[in-house]
Amino acid sequence: MSGTRIKTRKRNIAAPLDPAAFSDAVVQIYLDNAGDLELIAKSLESADLNFSRYGDTFFEVVFTGGRTQPGTTKPDEGERHPYSIIDCEPTRELILPSVIYIQKILRRKPFLIKNLENVMRRFLQSLELFEENERKKLAIFTALAFSQKLSGLPPETVFQPLLKDNLVAKGLVLSFITDFFKEYLIDNSLDDLISILKRGKVEENLLDFFPSAKRSPEGFSEHFTKEGLVPLVEYNEKKIFEVKLKDMKSALTTQITEEVDISEVIETVKQRVKDAKLPDIEVVRILWDVIMDAVQWSGKNQQQNANAALRQVKTWATLLNTFCTNGKLELELMYKVQMQCYEDAKLMKLFPEIVRSLYEQDVLAEDTILHWFRKGTNPKGRYASSFHFLH
Repeated sequence: MSGTRIKTRKRNIAAPLDPAAFSDAVVQIYLDNAGDLELIAKSLESADLNFSRYGDTFFEVVFTGGRTQPGTTKPDEGERHPYSIIDCEPTRELILPSVIYIQKILRRKPFLIKNLENVMRRFLQSLELFEENERKKLAIFTALAFSQKLSGLPPETVFQPLLKDNLVAKGLVLSFITDFFKEYLIDNSLDDLISILKRGKVEENLLDFFPSAKRSPEGFSEHFTKEGLVPLVEYNEKKIFEVKLKDMKSALTTQITEEVDISEVIETVKQRVKDAKLPDIEVVRILWDVIMDAVQWSGKNQQQNANAALRQVKTWATLLNTFCTNGKLELELMYKVQMQCYEDAKLMKLFPEIVRSLYEQDVLAEDTILHWFRKGTNPKGRYASSFHFLH
């Protein structure tokens, strides 16, 4: 046993014992193999180097060609090589091999993922210290790293450091993230991108990447449309729209549950529609939902449920009437009611009675009901009996 110990100790004496010597040894391997990443990976495998101690230094050499001064991106004393990510042209063809090479090394030494995170975090927090085309290379590298699912690199460690106020204010983050999006979307779908942004905890607040002068939904749409990322713009607009719908729904649900005066509810709807530019059809759908959501349903008693639903329709008919302003919207309301009566066991047989009530309250015109009866585009839950009261 003692023999083994001596052997280990002897071997460690030869291994570089400080970051500078470690860095020089890695740079030498790059130079000896003239930048051939396959050969470099093999040589690193057999080299007697203390990666667990100098993992950060290793990635500095990979990214910048040598060691950087502590806490900066500035080159430190010592050997350098010209085959780094920062030294190549900013194209995916030239950067992808480095991503695959890092992937290979991480498979053999998974503990190095922490060091890759450290170095990337440090570089991204210091974007202003890089030249413009070096920042572009970092963005392409980052996009390809996620594209290749680089051994568990967590999106959070990449996106969060970018949110430093001074970097955002200078517009550096927006141009980095734009390059990143463009590159990533070459190989991946918008859903993949959104999923990464979610994991990075930035999907809810993409506007935080914008300098304050441009930080608005309009600024977002204008910037990414100009950059050719229309699907991202459409996604964002849809999301904003959904948030507005949700807000309106919860405001109305509160008012209707508290039985606020109907004129006040109508004002709220008008204001929200104006602010959010909501289409009439969405408004009619929401109104029906919130009116029904506010009903106090009884557990099993079908008759009580029927009475409660019809009472609610009668109480809020004026609200529906205010926004069902033409045949098309009345038809939309009928489809909405029809679907709910079809899907909700509590209302299963109520469709004819609800329609009759809406007709009696002047929400639905006779023409609309007859049109629906002749042309009803939705076969679900059609009730011929609904119309005996019209004839």
